[in-house]
Amino acid sequence: MAEHTIKMPDVGEGVAEAELVEWHVKIGDPVREDMVLAAVMTDKATVEIPSPVEGEISWLGAEIGDVVAVGAPLIRIKIAGGAVDEESSETVTPTPAGTSHGSRPSSGPPQGGGGPVTAAPPSAIEKASQESAQSPAPPSPLRGGIKGGGNAISTGAPRAEGEKPLASPAVRLRARDAGIDLRQVAGSGPAGRISHEDLDAFLSAGRSTTVRGLARNTEITEIKVVGLRRKIAEKMALAKRSIPHITYVEEIDVTALEELRAAMNASKKPDQPKLTILPFLMRAMARAIAEQPDINAIFDDEAGIIRQHGGIHIGIAAQTPTGLVVPVARHVEARDIWDCGAEVGRLAEAAKSGTASRDELSGSTITITSLGAMGGIVTTPVINHPEVAIVGVNKMMVRPVWDGSQFIPKKMMNLSSSFDHRVIDGWDAARFIQRVKALLETPALIFVD
Repeated sequence: MAEHTIKMPDVGEGVAEAELVEWHVKIGDPVREDMVLAAVMTDKATVEIPSPVEGEISWLGAEIGDVVAVGAPLIRIKIAGGAVDEESSETVTPTPAGTSHGSRPSSGPPQGGGGPVTAAPPSAIEKASQESAQSPAPPSPLRGGIKGGGNAISTGAPRAEGEKPLASPAVRLRARDAGIDLRQVAGSGPAGRISHEDLDAFLSAGRSTTVRGLARNTEITEIKVVGLRRKIAEKMALAKRSIPHITYVEEIDVTALEELRAAMNASKKPDQPKLTILPFLMRAMARAIAEQPDINAIFDDEAGIIRQHGGIHIGIAAQTPTGLVVPVARHVEARDIWDCGAEVGRLAEAAKSGTASRDELSGSTITITSLGAMGGIVTTPVINHPEVAIVGVNKMMVRPVWDGSQFIPKKMMNLSSSFDHRVIDGWDAARFIQRVKALLETPALIFVD
């Protein structure tokens, strides 16, 4: 048997290292050519590493959360051949992760093309799988379970008293929803990590560990901060550590804006997007920034320089299954209301599906953040470093408003916005939001050149 070494590939753009965020295999697993072995992340782009050969995993060179240098050995695969060659390696072309974190890739063979397929003689791996299927496997000494087909089926308590089960947040959520005590589930992953397949095996065996009645829960779950969550934590810590925030809150009467939005949606063309409030806010911000260009700036901490941008590139904070990302709508100053709406929809879909490119996740000069119906009355948004301002949209609600003679119902919405006090004074922050307020409360002004 020979041994093939896969090194951390160059994921592009001069990146010298990448974080390992997911293993799809473990030591001893058979693999086929083009099967996805791992996923790595750099900045906010995630790529998958496929296998260039068929064989069996013999060594894994990192744990989830480790940062691995480009060119460092990552995986070793036993392959049929001559003598063991520790130095053998091959350039692997990483592929963008087309699904969000937590999805489970197929471990089957890649689907063939359009031509007829001739059956090939079974490989050593296939023979071993066939022999394993025909003869019962001995009980595994690990975890007290019976191992077969890559899944562990629990036949009793699979771990010692007090031992913590290892599982991803997605697996834990699924187990909690199904009433499964993960301490009773045997894990087939590295260090006994429990996967979705392990839960499937546990459920198919007819096991149930639903806890009924009141009972003390003394479990403490340790969740390693990796991948996108680590990137978010690092960036938020940097923003709060280096940027002195000033937050300004103002209420907006959006009654007329909502009437206009409803009318425009009712008369829109089939190829035009349904408008939310965000495109109107984007256009209002573009108008206000034209009058106050100091808002549209980046603060270079190292050089001590403020860089004012002519182009308005607005980041749209989007919640995804794996965490918060900020895709960027570029050159909003050159987009009309319909174009803004279409771009917001396109970027939101790319963010949720995990297909947003590196360029689509960088380069913003100001950010909009919104929690939609959960937006609360007031928020204190954290500036998206190195920008100098962020505009937070709170939830819309009907409130009684005094018009001088009576209370009348109005649709009201607060804007909670933060500014970098090193660059923007409180007076200028208030002036900017008041200009946005005037445009939103009289939305016809948004369309006046």
